[in-house]
Amino acid sequence: MYTSVITDTTLPEVNLGIRGNGHHPIVSIQRLNVYAGNHHILKNINLDIPKNKITVLLGPSGCGKTTLLKCMNRLTDLYHELKVTGDVWIDGDNILKSNDNIAALRQKMGLLSQRPYPLPMSIFKNVAYGIKLKGIYDKKLIQYNVEKYLREVGLWEEVKDRLHQPAVGLSIGQQQRLCLARGLAVRPQIILADEPTSALDPISSKIIENLFKELKKNYTIILVTHVLRQAVRLADHVVFMSYGEIIEEGAPADLFKNPATEKLREYIYDGN
Repeated sequence: MYTSVITDTTLPEVNLGIRGNGHHPIVSIQRLNVYAGNHHILKNINLDIPKNKITVLLGPSGCGKTTLLKCMNRLTDLYHELKVTGDVWIDGDNILKSNDNIAALRQKMGLLSQRPYPLPMSIFKNVAYGIKLKGIYDKKLIQYNVEKYLREVGLWEEVKDRLHQPAVGLSIGQQQRLCLARGLAVRPQIILADEPTSALDPISSKIIENLFKELKKNYTIILVTHVLRQAVRLADHVVFMSYGEIIEEGAPADLFKNPATEKLREYIYDGN
């Protein structure tokens, strides 16, 4: 999970969305296109992401949501067949035009995947790993921060008596929260969450959702989902996508009560 220290952001005043969100953007995406050979995956994406809100990228599987997420931390660089054009402004930098330290860029963002990937070490060392990424090696500071971030994800009381046991012994829901704690240990600006509850049971899913509601006080969260009910529960801002395009975006109350397009109406009434 990639993360970094929170800093103030200064971005150009751009609002190219279909329905404006009225908030100063922490991420501004302009004329973004992604191709895999002749396949046009993302088509002229223009989008502003408001700070300290939960923005949900909603749409059917295969519509480009995850690819859009990967553009924001340049994980698309790992796929040599992809061609990416356009501009993605984060923290005042056009990251697609920059050849600066890509690892440092990725550390500005937490990445929570569909399935948790705890490191093959103890619960304690998983979180300590995130702390050490920021150059903290003092044992007392590490101990303090391990407890702090395990508490932040509601995991401390469940694991405090087995901190030095392997992380793989946790339930899958606990593993997902551990991965979140590991990333938060280096205080990200943005959390990128790619269907983070899709592999979890309903109780664990609810815990993660409630955590996101609390975490948005200090972090910007960009959540990919195809589940309409989850978008209704969590979103401050919704971006509905289909076939690589943004079809509609705006506040959930506006979009879900008064969809402007037939595609969104069909998606809503299909009961996803």
